[in-house]
Amino acid sequence: MKFTLTSIIAFSASAAAFAPSSMVSRSATQLAVSTSAPPASTASGEWTPESWKKSDFVAKQMPVYDDESELDDAVKELERCSPLVFAGEVRSLHEKLARACHGQGFLLMGGDCAEAFNEFNVDHVRDTFRVILQMSLVLTFGSAMPVIKIGRMAGQFAKPRSEPDEVKDGVALPSYRGDIINAEEFTEEGRRNNPFNMVKAYHQSAQTLNILRAFSTGGYADLSRLHAWNLDFVEDTEEGSRYRKFANKVDESLRFMKAIGIDTADPNFTQTDFFTAHECLLLPYEQALTRKDSTTGKWYDCSAHMLWVGERTRDLDSAHLEFTRGVGNPLGVKISDKCTPDELINIIDTMNPNNIPGRLTIIVRMGAEKLRKNLPGLIRAVQREGKSVLWISDPVHGNTRKTDSGYKTRDFDAIRDELRAFFDVHDEMGSHPGGVHLEMTGKDVTECVGGGVSEVTEESLSDRYHTFCDPRLNGKQALELAFLIAERMRSRTGLPPLE
Repeated sequence: MKFTLTSIIAFSASAAAFAPSSMVSRSATQLAVSTSAPPASTASGEWTPESWKKSDFVAKQMPVYDDESELDDAVKELERCSPLVFAGEVRSLHEKLARACHGQGFLLMGGDCAEAFNEFNVDHVRDTFRVILQMSLVLTFGSAMPVIKIGRMAGQFAKPRSEPDEVKDGVALPSYRGDIINAEEFTEEGRRNNPFNMVKAYHQSAQTLNILRAFSTGGYADLSRLHAWNLDFVEDTEEGSRYRKFANKVDESLRFMKAIGIDTADPNFTQTDFFTAHECLLLPYEQALTRKDSTTGKWYDCSAHMLWVGERTRDLDSAHLEFTRGVGNPLGVKISDKCTPDELINIIDTMNPNNIPGRLTIIVRMGAEKLRKNLPGLIRAVQREGKSVLWISDPVHGNTRKTDSGYKTRDFDAIRDELRAFFDVHDEMGSHPGGVHLEMTGKDVTECVGGGVSEVTEESLSDRYHTFCDPRLNGKQALELAFLIAERMRSRTGLPPLE
């Protein structure tokens, strides 16, 4: 089996993406964030953390609390809490995303559809973290560029709903909107929108971040360990499969680096940066955790390193766009086939008026057929206006369906087809396919059907269908996608196909 020195050197250099620069050294960040509560909104048109409340803006998908004083108490308690993330960490992520905007990086986002209070434990966090790291190793080798790792974790609690109420047996109760708002239990007390759930979500997020920081810097991210886990995965594939060939290439590169004296026990190979993100949906929670950086004077939402605005809350007059435009965090916005080129340009101008690279990520969710039809026009408009954005694919949300037995599921083949369409369109347009956004878990669930390794069928969905919201890829399905993406990235970077 042949391999090139160029590919090995590229892998060695891109392995520096595993070297931590934000979640390791607290001295580097200097904790440069004021812990004082944000000021009240002014009467002028200037942005403040509370300006989203003005009558000019429409706050969709917001829960109605039956006791405003209780909501005020919960917000005040959160305002007294420490930031979950720090300004230096956020700036580090922004720098990496800026490089990715120029084709020098690939963004991998993954995690649960929605976090839950009763699912929280160290093993659950660890397993998802492990699969994301395994995927990033494969993608790093395939793309020969740094992979930015972001977990939908430590804050991904709230979920948008199609209807404000749910009806069962003639009884109507508020819809379940995620544990940060109410409970899944279909009772009057369970479905009550409880503002102090935000405080509980904050404390769980703090624990999750502590676990992630420990795993990312304590040797758990060792490249050799990750590769050994990937070898376990390929053991389940056919002899001579593309996955085995790819894993063998990685193995050869690691052996070569050791042979020429590269110390793979160095922190560059044993530690990694890992960031968090969630949908900016529950604005009282986001407002309460917004702080002013004491060194730059900028506002940061310290609930996560990155925030995104969803398809249902991205209207130009939305309170969510108003809130996000004023914080210094990197932002994302989800778009479907409903988004027109003019609308996208207006959204970009609102969220990133100064056209700063790394500031805004466009998360595309359309389904393969609609993506091939609609994405070229959107890219063309962005290119024409000279806008700096990072394009990434969310291939899961546009491919949800319900089986005859009533299970919500997603087809692996449809997800793969949308990813293929995403790369095809960017090849045609001469733009950079900058990343992927997946709902996934490290657990061996049976929620999405298909895959050449996992082989979940509609009949086996009931075996381990544990999701509280939408169906997730299991660890094997997610890793299989990473191998497929890596193969495509190899061809884009001029590396020969695996033979």
